[in-house]
Amino acid sequence: MAETRTRAVHVGLIGSDIGRSRTPAMHVREGHMNGIDYRYDLIDLSALGLGVDALPQLMDKVQHEGFAGLNITHPCKQAATQFVDELSMDAAVLGAINTVTFTNGRRVGHNTDWSGFSKGFWRGLPDVQVDEVVLIGAGGAGLAVAHALATMGARRVHVFDLDASRTEALILQLATKHPGCTFRPGLDMAQALRGADGLVHATPTGMASHPGLPLDVSLLQPRHWVAEIVYFPLETALLTEAAKRGCRVVNGGGMAVYQAVGAFELFTGIAPDAERMIRHFGSLGEGGGI
Repeated sequence: MAETRTRAVHVGLIGSDIGRSRTPAMHVREGHMNGIDYRYDLIDLSALGLGVDALPQLMDKVQHEGFAGLNITHPCKQAATQFVDELSMDAAVLGAINTVTFTNGRRVGHNTDWSGFSKGFWRGLPDVQVDEVVLIGAGGAGLAVAHALATMGARRVHVFDLDASRTEALILQLATKHPGCTFRPGLDMAQALRGADGLVHATPTGMASHPGLPLDVSLLQPRHWVAEIVYFPLETALLTEAAKRGCRVVNGGGMAVYQAVGAFELFTGIAPDAERMIRHFGSLGEGGGI
């Protein structure tokens, strides 16, 4: 009787301070549920005493060792674009990657952050309008969200950030890529919310390590929806206060899971069970990052 061989997939995550990431557990569990001998290594620059300049050598090493690919997280998402052979269309727009696949000797960089937000959003708020949106945060996460919103059909996005230069850079990067959407620097939150369907928060405020609120919540009305990208804790102070005011809300767990869903499919060629991964994510308890 012929011996049945289990398919093996070996991937990893490169970034700093990633020891509490939930991503390995999500990938390994889903791999096993699909009959795959799935290995997921953490390559923590902080633990190794390395900087971003070590990225090309680390990528060479794991590719030589037969990895199927890598997830990339802070602070390497932009730098990693220099060390791939090709960028997906969305990764090229964003100038950042969170996933690299190694196939037939070629490296392709992908970005599943933006699609993770979009899919998590529509799962939680399937029937809301996104014509006009207020976005708080113009960093890397905010850029991915802004691209997602425009792709989702937003016609106007008001971008607020404490650093005006980051807002300007986001608008400059996306404006020509999304001619059907107008990105505006946010100047007056009350005025922007008066015409907005909802608000997306994309800064660290509200995380367990950065408690607080990113805006005056009295400006929120029951007609607004509120979306969060923070997922530790899943119910941030912003979501609690927004719900008290009658707003429909969606937490950051969906984005966290769906970015992993996208990466898993890229690594394996198998569409995972997203709802199963969401249930597993919810059972993992405390986690500190993607």
